[in-house]
Amino acid sequence: MNRHRDLLVFVVLAMTNATPVLAQTAQGGAPTLPNFAGIWNHPAFPWFEPPASGPGPVTNKVRWPRVFGSPPSGTLALPPIKGGDGISDYDQLVGDYTNPILQPWAAEVVKKFGEMSLAGITYGNPSNQCWPEPPPFIYKQALVLILQQPDTITMVYSGNMDVRRVRMNQPHTDTPALYGDSVGRYEGDTLVIDTIGIRTDRPYAMIDLFGTPYTKALHMVERYRLRDYVDVKDAIERNIKENWLFAGDVFSGHRGKFLQLELTIEDKGVFTTPWTSTLTYVPGPNTWPEVVCAENPHQYYYDNSDTDVPHAEKPDF
Repeated sequence: MNRHRDLLVFVVLAMTNATPVLAQTAQGGAPTLPNFAGIWNHPAFPWFEPPASGPGPVTNKVRWPRVFGSPPSGTLALPPIKGGDGISDYDQLVGDYTNPILQPWAAEVVKKFGEMSLAGITYGNPSNQCWPEPPPFIYKQALVLILQQPDTITMVYSGNMDVRRVRMNQPHTDTPALYGDSVGRYEGDTLVIDTIGIRTDRPYAMIDLFGTPYTKALHMVERYRLRDYVDVKDAIERNIKENWLFAGDVFSGHRGKFLQLELTIEDKGVFTTPWTSTLTYVPGPNTWPEVVCAENPHQYYYDNSDTDVPHAEKPDF
């Protein structure tokens, strides 16, 4: 990392340390706002925690055998046998196209991606092709840095330094954008973020690792709260049962505050019903890692081919 980037990281972290003062300042007798500022971590592939009940996200039909447990923490090593009843098999991403949330045409899209994966083909997604990752695909990035200011919430995600900006207490605009139009408000101890207008005219337009599509009707509502272990224990258990915790179980032993996201997604062009999920975060590291995918277009996994990084047809100057 060069000096300019060192300075950038220092400034960002300094803003994080300073932000709680802004977030907690009560003006005119207004109640103190919850403080979400800092780095939060949710190391899980895939990332959605299925709901306790009701319609939930598409999950993987292929599972690692429970007897083998998860692959070693921090590696992509695989168990020697496939096809069990354990966690999602990250090596074969076969979305459950029979999930009743999917309209028939969307189920066919998910099924075709799954057939490619079973055939040993690594299909492109925003992450492995170094493209920007709009929500909700952006949750693939385990770390999120939240900068909390009175009129703006800024979320910086690790992996490719994707940035979301949430305008507080503002109406939506009607102009589609790469990361959509996100507006926020506080409801007591909860930060509510409402997102529409995520652009569809882009390569690798999908909401998850299974290639689940979306349309211009995609609507997301995120509800963030600081919670204690007893409040999130059930969500952690669902996460452990469903997803590969590639950094190990960083959740069960934590007894400080958790950041829990309760997510509702609807898209009348793709889904038959709204569905819900949770993502439960623990405090992240004190330093912010620099990982910029597009600066190294050569893959270090799978078939060692070059990624399809964004490029211009002609120079800007």
